[in-house]
Amino acid sequence: MYDYLIVGAGIYGAVCAHELHKRGYRVLVVEKKDHIGGNIYTECIEGIHVHKYGAHIFHTNDRRVWDYVNQFADFNRYTNSPVANYKGELYSLPFNMYTFNRMWGVITPDEAEARIAGQRQSYIESRASEMGIAPEEFVPSNLEEQAISLVGTDIYERLIKGYTEKQWGRRCSDLPSSIIRRLPVRLTYDNNYFNALYQGIPIGGYTRMTERMLDGIEVRTGVDYLDPPVRIALEKQAKRIIYTGPIDAFYYYKLGYLEYRSLRFEEELIEKENYQGNAVINYTDADTPYTRIVEHKWFEFGLDASGQSIPVTLISREYSLEWKPGVESYYPIGDERNMALYNRYRELAGREERSFIGGRLGEYKYYDMDTAVARALELTDSLTRES
Repeated sequence: MYDYLIVGAGIYGAVCAHELHKRGYRVLVVEKKDHIGGNIYTECIEGIHVHKYGAHIFHTNDRRVWDYVNQFADFNRYTNSPVANYKGELYSLPFNMYTFNRMWGVITPDEAEARIAGQRQSYIESRASEMGIAPEEFVPSNLEEQAISLVGTDIYERLIKGYTEKQWGRRCSDLPSSIIRRLPVRLTYDNNYFNALYQGIPIGGYTRMTERMLDGIEVRTGVDYLDPPVRIALEKQAKRIIYTGPIDAFYYYKLGYLEYRSLRFEEELIEKENYQGNAVINYTDADTPYTRIVEHKWFEFGLDASGQSIPVTLISREYSLEWKPGVESYYPIGDERNMALYNRYRELAGREERSFIGGRLGEYKYYDMDTAVARALELTDSLTRES
């Protein structure tokens, strides 16, 4: 008899498994995929650690989380500095002084701030006039209005509109303003995308890091817990269950489906050392069908395990897809309908006596990796305090 059955070998499940195993509990981990790691899974191809489910850069301000993951991997000094390509024009991300200099030729923060403020005010006055209200009464009702109210028309048209509409499969004017509550505008010459104290990529890839978390623990891959006969058999073998999959799937969708956006990746191995010169380039125009290209070797500076330059490169073109049942779930659509449905499922979960539902799919939230680690530590701390 196992003390805990953990469903899912992603970062949340792996942290739960490690902590419980370390404290003397007998743990079984089952995973539907044929590998561990969930969406942080990396595969070594021609000496390149390929992020098979999209780029993952670990970043956090939480020292406890940073120290925790460093038990399982040495992290390099990679700093995320993506580039935006708008019809062949290249801009720095996040929006910073390099971006504004390229866009308007401004030099000082005051010049950039004045340009953004002017565009923002002109737009608000125009929309307010159309609505027959005073400018101070204007409240953004959709993503387009929210974005322009924050950063002005030029940044919105070139760097937000096309990318966002591809990502969500809807016009910005049809998306809720809540998707963009704030947009970071940095009036400094700083291309560091994440304003975090700690940042990097695990040397040797995320799969190796996950393997170390799961060392000494029984793990079975290719096991579909949600297949009813499998589920019945597994649950007979464990006192408690930690489930990290979609919360609606746990209940076999009896209240309805929660919605997501999904992704498709198109990989290409290229017989040259350098394809685009940066790990991540976003394509922000509407005409380019993919949202970004990731050149994986640059996450580890183009070097193999021995520090030698890798003579080939591998890229992934990333396409945003409409989600449907059976398709991989990536980004929760946290609109009013979906959140109301999630809250109904959460009520059901609150009545469970021996099952605990967590992680980004279980909690229907897009978690950064550090948050997933922190949430897993919170859960295992609470479970072991109860024992």
